[in-house]
Amino acid sequence: RCKNLSVSFWNSYWMLPSDVCGMNCFWEAAFRYDYMKTHPSEKMHLAVVACGERLEETVTMLRSAIIFSIRPLQFHIFAEDQLHESFKNILDDFPYEGKVNYTLYPITFPNESAAEWKKLFKPCASQRLFLPLILKNVDSLLYVDTDILFLRPVDDIWSFLGKFNSTQIAAMAPEHEEPRIGWYNRFARHPYYGVTGINSGVMLMNMTRIRRKYFKNDMTPVRLQWGEILMPLLKKYKLNITWGDQDLLNIMFFHNPESLYVFPCQWNYRPDHCIYGSNCKEAEEEGIFILHGNRGVYHDDKQPTFRAVYDAIKNYSFGDDLFHSLLQPLELELQKTMHTYCGRVYKVFVKQLTKSIRDLYARRSKG
Repeated sequence: RCKNLSVSFWNSYWMLPSDVCGMNCFWEAAFRYDYMKTHPSEKMHLAVVACGERLEETVTMLRSAIIFSIRPLQFHIFAEDQLHESFKNILDDFPYEGKVNYTLYPITFPNESAAEWKKLFKPCASQRLFLPLILKNVDSLLYVDTDILFLRPVDDIWSFLGKFNSTQIAAMAPEHEEPRIGWYNRFARHPYYGVTGINSGVMLMNMTRIRRKYFKNDMTPVRLQWGEILMPLLKKYKLNITWGDQDLLNIMFFHNPESLYVFPCQWNYRPDHCIYGSNCKEAEEEGIFILHGNRGVYHDDKQPTFRAVYDAIKNYSFGDDLFHSLLQPLELELQKTMHTYCGRVYKVFVKQLTKSIRDLYARRSKG
């Protein structure tokens, strides 16, 4: 079930000088370079859960991961049975030149409570909660929703694992930057992490630590492990939660805040960061690193800026020149969206993408 595919990877990483992106960028790049030197052959594990009409969206996400990433990738694709053959046909046909592996898994929940988990929020959405229990031999994992697009190497978010302190087991971004438009702080009927809650669309996990940890909770004075706490949480809060598994994660990290590493908003940039005016300062300064097109914005005309990026990556042919076949056409499309709030800041959508393309060609020229 595990297929060898081909994509080019390079062993060195080109760092932009500090006068291009500032000292913060320089030191971040230096840390990333050191981490990669000490973990040169580490395989990066990426998981996604796809159900219903999410095949094309998932494949586009995987394409974005492949384009820029440096080290080997292992995809863990959890999908409904009827999607497996389509995934296999598409992924086996990708014209790689190196090595990427993928494994397809069925959607599975604990037998005694499968019906409850399946109907929580959206079909299959809560599958992510069980990844530490299913992928028992995987030490660390990056989970992403199907509507994610990588605008820089997966290696860079993977390197956050090296920044975890001794108590941290996972990393996510805040749900909102601006409390005045926050959902959790205005409407939630359950505990949530921090000021505005966390978004689970991009979730980096040290799964070995997750499996070992005993979690504080508000159901019993006894701490419970990951596999023990999920069902009691659902039973207690199922009438109060709106966003399903994400709400359960918020409750869990509310009681265990020391266990979470919070990364900035440009690692999980969503329409909420621009439709009410720009409110992700890190993206304004450095560009968007990971784009999250929730609310279906890749497939309607409500947010044409997001759709333009999605279409550009979906239509890009591997091997074509990235400047002429992806970046330049995308910039022309983005300029047409300036009548929208997100379109007014369209340059944040290509700022990091431009750097990623330059980095990729610099690595090719060196290696």
